Amino acid sequence: QVQLTESGGGLAQPGGSLRLSCTASGGTFSGYSVGWFRQAPGKEREFVSARRWNGGNTYYADSVKGRFSIVKAGSNSAVYLQMNNLQSEDTAVYYCAVGRPITSTMSTGSAYYYWGQGTQVTVSA
Repeated sequence: QVQLTESGGGLAQPGGSLRLSCTASGGTFSGYSVGWFRQAPGKEREFVSARRWNGGNTYYADSVKGRFSIVKAGSNSAVYLQMNNLQSEDTAVYYCAVGRPITSTMSTGSAYYYWGQGTQVTVSA
């Protein structure tokens, strides 16, 4: 059974950084893609970033380009979201997800099969 576990959330000051981790278990993910999504209170879930599990292009929402990086460390079944220059509008619950989206659906939540439980990120002075 595939399980995704996020960690690394917490409180950061505006301009600060956090690194989220997504650890996958219970399957092999070659050929899959991993995405990060977030949901702020009272708002719909939105796409943040995604990449193919085995490399290739990375994808970012316009709101995080230049500030966030999605990184996979070697053969480790973990994917990281490095978040720099955090702003108050980045406050949300962040979820990682795994699926088989095609290029045009990399930012579409319904293209992902498995989801983690989420980790809270709060950006506040």
